[in-house]
Amino acid sequence: MEKKVLISGMKCEGCCNRVKNALKDIKGVKKVDVSLEEKKATITYKKELSDELIKATITNLGFNVEGIDE
Repeated sequence: MEKKVLISGMKCEGCCNRVKNALKDIKGVKKVDVSLEEKKATITYKKELSDELIKATITNLGFNVEGIDE
């Protein structure tokens, strides 16, 4: 299963790496790709993953979640 998360506030590859590493630490997440150009993260996971947890993880890093699509 996969979710696409639109993120604002990322300015460099370092920002992308912080988001990627934080999302990879969530239990059940198999793979994370973060694109600075597209301002989005693609999360591949194997069990149910709540949008609230994704949003909290990203906002705790200082970025904003603009939307989450399955």
